[in-house]
Amino acid sequence: MLNYIWLGLLLLAVIIGGWTGNLKEVADKSFEMAKFAVVDTALPLVGIMALWLGMMRLAERAGLVELLARLLRPVMRWLFPDVPPEHPAMGSMLLNIAANMLGLGNAATPLGLRAMRDLDSINSRPGTATNAMCTFLAINTSSVQLIPVTAIAILAANRSSNPTAIVGTAIMASACAAASGITLAKLLPRFRVFQLPHTLSSKSPGPTKDNASETKRPEEPLPVKEASGLQPLEWWGKLILIAFGMFFFWLFLRLAFPIFGGTDSSSLNDTQPLFVRIVNAISKLSIPLLLAIFPLYAALRRVKVYEEFVDGAKEGLEVAIRIVPYLLAILVAIGMFRAAGGIDLLSKVLGPAMSAVGFPPDLMPLALMRPLSGSGTLGLFTELVKNFGADSFIARTAGTIYGSTETTFYVLAVYFGSVGIKRTRYALIAGLAADLVGVVASVIICRLVFG
Repeated sequence: MLNYIWLGLLLLAVIIGGWTGNLKEVADKSFEMAKFAVVDTALPLVGIMALWLGMMRLAERAGLVELLARLLRPVMRWLFPDVPPEHPAMGSMLLNIAANMLGLGNAATPLGLRAMRDLDSINSRPGTATNAMCTFLAINTSSVQLIPVTAIAILAANRSSNPTAIVGTAIMASACAAASGITLAKLLPRFRVFQLPHTLSSKSPGPTKDNASETKRPEEPLPVKEASGLQPLEWWGKLILIAFGMFFFWLFLRLAFPIFGGTDSSSLNDTQPLFVRIVNAISKLSIPLLLAIFPLYAALRRVKVYEEFVDGAKEGLEVAIRIVPYLLAILVAIGMFRAAGGIDLLSKVLGPAMSAVGFPPDLMPLALMRPLSGSGTLGLFTELVKNFGADSFIARTAGTIYGSTETTFYVLAVYFGSVGIKRTRYALIAGLAADLVGVVASVIICRLVFG
């Protein structure tokens, strides 16, 4: 399906650009987006990827990933029945989902790419997305975000009287989107068109002697064995971890509750709802905590932390280079389509129908742009806030949409591109359906809450 969508975006960009007289803009945008994909997107990922893949290596070696997977095994086994319960992919996916919920984009993407690599290590058909990969992408493109930080910042910058008013609506809308994405990811594999060839018949649940050579992947490294052979924590090591945990708990109290003497009044104050202060405090402390606890725990388990970190960080450059072609393809097509005026044309065509069902026409460009471009959506959201006011129904609904949906095409290009997946099966359908449900739910919920 992604083949047809990509080709359609290119052809429509040229046709619409020729019709509207924007062919020069279409051509210029193709070169601009090519540079943006490589220079502004892929290269900056190298450092971030190296940092977090190094940290993930330490977490695996110390057994933290395995421990996390065990704690939530029932939920993860239901979501990903094809993944062995003890596989490192379980812990990687959990860390990615947690980072997405807290809005930690810089950490979520590297952790997600690591999870995709772990899932690909048990993929018997290289280049084709497994059910687990499609489900993971559906969750990623519809993950419940507790605090839409960017949207709140835009509202606050435009002097909203209550910029955190969209927190509750965004949580409810993103929950609806996540539920629909997961539901489709569970239902679509049952249709014959989306089934893997070896699952078409119930009599052939796995590889046979005839296709053993096809499914064997000797070139793939085995997953890292986490806690095997490590020495248990000494009593003094446990005391160090407890003291370290108490220190971060004290920092949490200072940030979340002004009564404990918090000094960061610029982002956290007693005028914000308690839930918002708590989530903001957790988001602020999560990165420093992870960057410290992973190497500390690994060192206490006698892991050579520096050597293991360097080995893991080496993967960052390899992954960043691997995603360049996929990122280039999708961003150029989207940029050309937008420069040709395709988004504006779709908004005009769909506007009357959307008005008839109660969907605000002013939100149509933002809703259409959201799956395609994060920066484009942010620009449209900022424009809506300035035109209608930060406390208007349109602005708050737009903020809810921004906080409950995702740039599906970008996510698919980066995540699948990192492991060379070309046949995405139903992942795109599940992701776009989750975006659609998120947009519709945002409008309905905001009408009920804000009137």
